Amino acid sequence: MKVITSSEELKKALLPHYDSKKFIGLVPTMGALHQGHLSLVEKATSENDITVISIFVNPTQFNDPEDLKKYPRTLEADLALLEKANVDIVFAPTVEDVYPTKDTRIFSYPPLDEVMEGKARPGHFNGVCQIVSKLFTLTNPTRAYFGEKDFQQLAIIREMVRTYPFQIEIVGCPIMREKDGLAMSSRNMRLTPIQRTQALNISKTLFSAKEKVDTYTLPSLKVWVENEIKSSEGLDLDYFEIIDGNTLQPIENWQDASYIVGCITVFCGEVRLIDNITLKNNK
Repeated sequence: MKVITSSEELKKALLPHYDSKKFIGLVPTMGALHQGHLSLVEKATSENDITVISIFVNPTQFNDPEDLKKYPRTLEADLALLEKANVDIVFAPTVEDVYPTKDTRIFSYPPLDEVMEGKARPGHFNGVCQIVSKLFTLTNPTRAYFGEKDFQQLAIIREMVRTYPFQIEIVGCPIMREKDGLAMSSRNMRLTPIQRTQALNISKTLFSAKEKVDTYTLPSLKVWVENEIKSSEGLDLDYFEIIDGNTLQPIENWQDASYIVGCITVFCGEVRLIDNITLKNNK
């Protein structure tokens, strides 16, 4: 496994693989790896000749400087996990390497980026597209792998690839959960033991909501979920939206879309956690 810290070195390392027309799989991460990331890595290694994992805490997608400062960084542990996973290249650059000058590019994909995270975190998805587009340009992968836990991010990246001159297959991978149901996230390591228990009410509420689809109207289910989270100790609801899974737009009735997803964001203490669940899928 090669660990590469500069863009120029990465280009040189990948050049022979382009010449031999090998399939290259890319898994972009911000590190603090867990089994969810490793499931993406496993799929990438199984479907490609060369697997590249990036580890980079991207400053342009954080609209809260304190959140950027506190984001977990565990490079040595990450590298040990990736070594065991048979990864070929780890790209772990510095901020100065990725952004030698300020990135002033604007990525806008309305209405996908105007709701939920786009509304709650202004500039977040612009920063995501800045770094992902840079990684795509650097690696020119055959396929790139992203988790479905970041449901809105996945949709926006797919839209970026459709509108940009990238010939890349975007592969969405299912949410990985702990045995007790909590969605795996690098941010989970910031939770105290008490908060870790409190956070379980997020997934429990989503699972219960799915069971109520046939007996609740859509607006009443939305209110039920909101009330459940608001009444849960230690949790502070940011938003819960029931959306058309293709357009990401809020809907009012179960008949409004064939693919319906419930997306939630909750603060547990200072830690912001996201999750989602498919409520209906007739596509």
